[in-house]
Amino acid sequence: MRANLSAALAVLALLAALVAAVYAVVRLRERRGIATAAQRATYEVLHVAALAAEPLRAGLTEPAAGKAVRYLRTLTGAVGFAIATGDRLLAYDGEGEHHGGQLLAAAAKVVGTGRSAVLRGDDLACDHIDCPARGAVVVPIPRGAGPAPGALVAVADGPVAPGLVQATVETARWVAGQLAVAELDSSRARLARAEVRALRAQISPHFIYNALTAIASFVRTDPERARELILEFAEFTRYSFRAHGEFTTLAEELRSIDRYLTIERARFGERLQVRLQIAPEVLPVGLPFLCLQPLVENAVRHGLSRKPGVGTISIVARDAGAECHITVEDDGVGIDPEVLTGAPDGEEPVEAGQHVGLSNVDDRLRSVFGNEFGLVVETAPGAGTKVGMRGPKFHPAVRARAA
Repeated sequence: MRANLSAALAVLALLAALVAAVYAVVRLRERRGIATAAQRATYEVLHVAALAAEPLRAGLTEPAAGKAVRYLRTLTGAVGFAIATGDRLLAYDGEGEHHGGQLLAAAAKVVGTGRSAVLRGDDLACDHIDCPARGAVVVPIPRGAGPAPGALVAVADGPVAPGLVQATVETARWVAGQLAVAELDSSRARLARAEVRALRAQISPHFIYNALTAIASFVRTDPERARELILEFAEFTRYSFRAHGEFTTLAEELRSIDRYLTIERARFGERLQVRLQIAPEVLPVGLPFLCLQPLVENAVRHGLSRKPGVGTISIVARDAGAECHITVEDDGVGIDPEVLTGAPDGEEPVEAGQHVGLSNVDDRLRSVFGNEFGLVVETAPGAGTKVGMRGPKFHPAVRARAA
């Protein structure tokens, strides 16, 4: 009897220990994870908002609205949800879609006036006996001082409660923020294209004239050399004036630079020496289109062309872990720092226009990769010029816009 009692007590003790252990593990996981109901609710809201944000970054389009609408309905808790412009319903999710015409008419009025509206049962009359739509709130998507680009419509299965109104208003403000980011991205892309066009306009005419002059000098004396230079020139201009892609790879940029230097060596002869030190690991690295070539052209045009005797350009690209480090260095005449930074009295120096390419490249690097990735220029009159740039070996903006 005592043996059975002892065994029973041992089993109870073991069960108590197991319960305590399980409780401790659960508490530990709660402390490490989402412990409270408020934290879980916060996580759910942020997660749903993140899912809606991605398509909205493309702007207020029908495909973007179609992907985002169900997440926005979840944020407001509405039984039905619509995204509309002033003249069409972009997307609808949930119940009550047969009220699309009535909701679009209300959205058009709201977009025109910029004022929210609450629809009651009489405003949503229909022949569907089991229709759940008993009201709706229509809120314009704000856009600063300009007209609203569209409206959000949240459908309720009863009288519209103040909570639904406030939730829809806040959601509209959040959507406006995402659309503002989309417009900013679009503006940056247009600016990048304009800057590339500016580089082409600045660099190409000067180079084209000199290249054709150099080729012409070989037409009679060395026709085969002239033919090779014409082919190099054709490939160089094809790359420089390509119509697609804001980004390129370091390998493609170096190939174009090699063609450029081949033509320039035909002009300068032995006066122009080139040294390359390129790590194979960084050849696939993505860069803004025409960001390295202007540095080389500046080195030839402003550094070595004015230097008597032999001049050398060194191009180095190193693998630096998560980054690629590139330098273009010449032992030419150098640049007065005021030409790069502006004269002390605020007036633009006479030669500043010759170095617009440097500031253009600097702006584009910072726009794509961040302010810490701009150009670093070391120069002084008579001391040559060294321009350094670095960029991440992998960057989502480069991959997305190059795709």
